[in-house]
Amino acid sequence: MNIPKELKYTENHEWVKVEGDKAIIGITDFAQSELGDVVYVEVETEDETLEKEEVFGTVEAVKTVSDLHMPVSGTVVEFNEDLEDEPESVNEDPYGEGWMIKVEFSNPEELDELMSAEEYEAHIK
Repeated sequence: MNIPKELKYTENHEWVKVEGDKAIIGITDFAQSELGDVVYVEVETEDETLEKEEVFGTVEAVKTVSDLHMPVSGTVVEFNEDLEDEPESVNEDPYGEGWMIKVEFSNPEELDELMSAEEYEAHIK
């Protein structure tokens, strides 16, 4: 299972990469493997301000549809539009080409509440 050390994680299996005052968010390798083949990613919250834990979109796999939750409060400033044509990127490269949204976070303290790679690894075992 791939769990990059430089990222932060949520109990709902989202990952967060901080770049300045923005966060890049996607789902973890564990999550995509549990979902199976991803066939559609829907995010209709672009330009919306959401609170931590609110649903920002859904990911549809062959077996199921799962909600995607905000790891931190903020404004969704970008959706990875490549996922519209290539949702399989979530399976193939969840921490790279399979990223989902970029968020301008409003409460940097919330980042401290996220799990480290070690804590996330313990969470999924």
